[in-house]
Amino acid sequence: MLSCAVRYLVKAKVKPGKSACLLNSIDNGTLGKGSIAGDEYIYNMNEARLNPDGVTTWVETCFCDPPLAEERPYWEEYFDFLSVKDAHARRNCRHENGAEPWACCNCDCTEKLERPIASQGESFLDALRDNRIACDPGTKAQSSNPRQVSIVKDQNAPGQRAAL
Repeated sequence: MLSCAVRYLVKAKVKPGKSACLLNSIDNGTLGKGSIAGDEYIYNMNEARLNPDGVTTWVETCFCDPPLAEERPYWEEYFDFLSVKDAHARRNCRHENGAEPWACCNCDCTEKLERPIASQGESFLDALRDNRIACDPGTKAQSSNPRQVSIVKDQNAPGQRAAL
């Protein structure tokens, strides 16, 4: 394990058929349940951006070596990773360059890294809630209450079962 947090720029696509389950796990607070990363998963989804090609981007704060060793099984239930890269040059990190030991623990670099991303694409969570991310064929996520979601059958998709 690394002694400080490192920020990674994550790019991923929602796996086919996982949109509704992902929204449900976000809305009921179970995304990442059991992970030492706690509520970081929900925070990441609130900050994530979706580009026109369906690629979701977020900044992940991680203490693991290799990157996302703890988080990867939780994310891979819903996403296919396209890339996980250092979000900034480590030479600029006050901890890494020796200017300030343990600087990462109270660092604002995640906020600084998220600021330019926030103007790219659209809110991932809004797109997920508005059914603009592919769902199971014949189903769509519906939520009249943003804390609750269900799957309903699309009447135009014969042979598809509805999960309630």
